[in-house]
Amino acid sequence: MPNTIVHFEIPAQDMNRLKDFYSGLFGWKIQAAPGMDDFMMINAAPEGEGINGALMKKRTPHHSIINYVSVESVADYAEKVIQLGGQVVVPKTAVPRMGHFALCVDPEGNPVGLWADDPNAA
Repeated sequence: MPNTIVHFEIPAQDMNRLKDFYSGLFGWKIQAAPGMDDFMMINAAPEGEGINGALMKKRTPHHSIINYVSVESVADYAEKVIQLGGQVVVPKTAVPRMGHFALCVDPEGNPVGLWADDPNAA
């Protein structure tokens, strides 16, 4: 389904502390992402019943939770962000064999992620 939230990321200074917190609180299964020291995958919902996400290393003191919205084209929607008064903070970036994303902020500075599946992303 296009234009729905498909992924979330929770920034953490101490990823193991938040892993223990969220797995203890909600029973989420959280495990290291292969080859990524600063990223842990969160399995928060049964397949097809909700969204899953990740814990990631906090990049700045103001790094906040980011929701990613599924779009047909990251490049086209990044352009729409600009046209509507927002900003693109991280341009279209490939996640190999998974898809592309961009990080944006709306006109009031709230983060929003764009995501497009693409198994050929490199």
